[in-house]
Amino acid sequence: MERFRITPDAAVYFVTYSVVEWLPIFVAHAPCQIITDSLRFCHENKALRINAYVIMPTHMHAVVFDAKFDSNQLAETLTDFRKFTGRSLADYCGSHAPACIRSAIKEAAGDDRERRFWQPSRHPEGITTELFWKQKVDYLHENPCRKGLVARAEYWRFSSAGYLLTDGKMACDVPLTRLAW
Repeated sequence: MERFRITPDAAVYFVTYSVVEWLPIFVAHAPCQIITDSLRFCHENKALRINAYVIMPTHMHAVVFDAKFDSNQLAETLTDFRKFTGRSLADYCGSHAPACIRSAIKEAAGDDRERRFWQPSRHPEGITTELFWKQKVDYLHENPCRKGLVARAEYWRFSSAGYLLTDGKMACDVPLTRLAW
């Protein structure tokens, strides 16, 4: 049973989606595009609001909420996002990834499926204070720097850092919604 859950106690959440076996899938443009396209779709059609995000080679982080701050609707939307991207990314890997990655995705599957792309938990952490929100946004934006992938957070291509740190001068692949505390 997952220790962290989306509950009515919080409306804004920090979520993490990690690839099974920490496989480095998000090193090419196409799998990252699957994520950003899906986030954009969820924004336009499912009232998902993205406050900040980063896609790392093996996982992604985001600060998200429902447009009406409905935690039940948020949980449903994130479940749909996870299922759709998991299938799409597993399909992508099936035709573009080396055999060892395809094999790992199949071996990670349980009895209920043929393959598994995401690790079982999205590890949602409710954000209820401005301080905790700022810590999470700073953490996700600085993640590429901590891993030695870029010198400055705004240089990482699949992240909201460039857009937010330049007051919108740099483009962003995902519609972002600011939070006022």
